[in-house]
Amino acid sequence: MTRKERLMAVLKGEPVDRPPVCFYEINGYSEDENDPDPFNIYNHPSWKPLLKLAREKTDRIIMCYIPFAHPADQVDKQTVVTTYYDDQGRRHEITEIKAGDRTLRQHTRRDTDVNTVWILEHFIKDETDLEAWIELPSDEIGEPDYRQLLSVEKELGDTGIVMIETGDALCEIASLMDMEEYMIIAMTEQELFHKALKKAQEILLKKTERIAEDLPGRLWRIYGPEYAAPPYLPPKLYKEYVTDYDRNLVGIIQKYGGFARIHQHGRQKDILEYTAQTGCTGLDPIEPFPQGDVELSEVRKKYGQQMVLFGGLEISDIEQMNQEEFREKVEHAMCQGTQGEGKGFVLMPSSCPLGRVLSENAYKNYEVMMEVAEGYLSTTGGQNG
Repeated sequence: MTRKERLMAVLKGEPVDRPPVCFYEINGYSEDENDPDPFNIYNHPSWKPLLKLAREKTDRIIMCYIPFAHPADQVDKQTVVTTYYDDQGRRHEITEIKAGDRTLRQHTRRDTDVNTVWILEHFIKDETDLEAWIELPSDEIGEPDYRQLLSVEKELGDTGIVMIETGDALCEIASLMDMEEYMIIAMTEQELFHKALKKAQEILLKKTERIAEDLPGRLWRIYGPEYAAPPYLPPKLYKEYVTDYDRNLVGIIQKYGGFARIHQHGRQKDILEYTAQTGCTGLDPIEPFPQGDVELSEVRKKYGQQMVLFGGLEISDIEQMNQEEFREKVEHAMCQGTQGEGKGFVLMPSSCPLGRVLSENAYKNYEVMMEVAEGYLSTTGGQNG
């Protein structure tokens, strides 16, 4: 099978020659090793072998966000963005939004050697700020721009597929606050929190419907549910803030033949039932103990007929374990993810290294992932029951 055929077969619950293996964000396409930008960690020579391995061997899933273009609306006119660099070369961005008689302010920082953005100050500091955000005007969604996604699909050919990215309503609201303030408001001001979620959901449903209709049959990743997963919030609120909203997103995606994958890290045992109630057809990243709290085999037994399972490996193990130890982890994940009846399994780590220099040990463990996965071709004849 081609890599694209293998991935699409897994999503549809059809037999495959071997379980797909994906390095998650690392795919050998999205990373530009020739870009000299000081904030591009992938131009360090240590990344070249891994990017080559991902490009040539893995079942590539390229994340694509669909931007919407529209004329400047009222909120845009009330927003000021300031960018500066400090004496260590770190990039700072301050965004200020005028909301009634208040100014909502966010401050982010990007370091040159770490591939992430730190939020030093969040827009929402208290309930009054959240009320002011809710009162901001909502304009039309504008027109989606599919050029990048269609270009990626063309260049990928048979080596993989694209995955459309979208946060859910919970992600939009929770990310406006630091975790402490978010949890306090979500727990104690539930009516206000639902009001904010409904505002975000209204726009999100319109965008999702437009994209899903124009680009049917694609894989989607819905991120944000983990904000309500234990230990942050109790399962009851996970159902209220995730299930009751995300099932509408999933329904739209599936109406047009798409595949909706829910993304959430960490402890899933007590919320799996509510995740399944969204109707999703995929779940990632199912993490091993002790980061997670449920075995792959248990998830497959209970929900494998509904969901394709993505995961089984922890990024910290890739970075820290020797090859012998890590091979045992991979073989265990492969066994658990494929045993019994079910739609399918994609071997995948929970994340990827964030530092500028990739260790030789981490690279060798990525090689182990491919070796074990390709070994299934000759020893099992496939998966999906």
